[in-house]
Amino acid sequence: MELIFLGTSAGVPTRGRNVTSLLLNLQHPTRAGLWMFDCGEGTQHQMLRTAFHPGKLDKIFISHLHGDHLFGLPGLLCSRSMAGNVQPLQIYGPKGIREFVETALRLSGSWTDYPLTIEEVRPGLVVDDGLRSVTAYPLAHPVECYGFRVEEHDKPGALNAQALAAQGIMPGPLFQRLKAGETITLEDGRSINGADYLAPATRGKKLAIFGDTSPCEASLALAQGVDLIVHEATLESAMEEKANSRGHSSTRQAAQLAADAGAGRLVITHLSSRYDERGSLALLAECRTIFAQTVLAEDFLVVRL
Repeated sequence: MELIFLGTSAGVPTRGRNVTSLLLNLQHPTRAGLWMFDCGEGTQHQMLRTAFHPGKLDKIFISHLHGDHLFGLPGLLCSRSMAGNVQPLQIYGPKGIREFVETALRLSGSWTDYPLTIEEVRPGLVVDDGLRSVTAYPLAHPVECYGFRVEEHDKPGALNAQALAAQGIMPGPLFQRLKAGETITLEDGRSINGADYLAPATRGKKLAIFGDTSPCEASLALAQGVDLIVHEATLESAMEEKANSRGHSSTRQAAQLAADAGAGRLVITHLSSRYDERGSLALLAECRTIFAQTVLAEDFLVVRL
C-alpha cells in the first residue's frame, strides 16, 4: 500500500498546500484498487499532477461534511463521467452525503454515466472486500465525523509441499484444503492437519486515517497497534485549548496518541494556514519530542507501507 497526499491544509488552501485529500493505492497483484479519503476543493486539479486518474478510483470515503473535506467532490464526479469512465464508484460518508451529492448534481444539471453508489455510514464495519476491511470510528467534531481504520487480512503462510510429498501427498485438490488449514483423511486412514504444514501467516498492514477531531474515547481504539496513523495537527501545543474548542487537536495530542497506541509511524497533516514552512517544521519538532517516528505531510508526499 502507499498513501499519496493531495492536500494537507486546514480550512483554506495556501500557496503551498491544498485542502484535505489523500489517495490510498492498494498495490495488490490481482486485486489492486485506488481509494480516496476526503475531497476538498481543487482535489481533481491536484490529481492532474500525479500519475493517478479519477477513472481509477473505486471508493471515496468522506470523513465529514465540512467544505474543506468535501467541496471538490461534485467536480471530480462530473469530470470522471465526462472522461468516459464507466467503472462503478462507491462513496461512503456521514448522514447527509447522499443529499449533498444528489443535490449538487441535480441543481447543476449534471449526471454520471457510471454506476454511482452512496452509502451513509455508522460506527462499525463499512467495507470488507475479502482482502481488507474498513471500519468507521466516531470522532469529536462540531459535525458528525469519522476516522477510518483500514486493515489488510493476514496472508496465509505458504504450504510446505516438500514435507507433504514425503507423506505421499502430491499437488492437487487436497492442497487447497490443506492450505485452508483443514484436516483431511487419506485413503489409508491417516489424518493430515493442514495447519501443521503451513508457514506462519504474514500480518496484514493496518492504517488509521483520522478525520478532524479533538481527543476522544474512540481515538485510541482506532489507532491501536497500527503501522501508520494519519492525524491532524491543526495547531501548536501552546494553542491546544483553542484547537480543542473547535474540534481539533494539537501537535502534542496527535503525538501522544501515536505513542499510547503503539503505532509504527505518525503522519501529521491538516495544518492551519497560519504556519509557513518554518512554522510547519516547528510543529514537526513538537511532535518528535513525544513520538520520534513522526513525518510532516506535504502535498504530493508519498508514504509507503
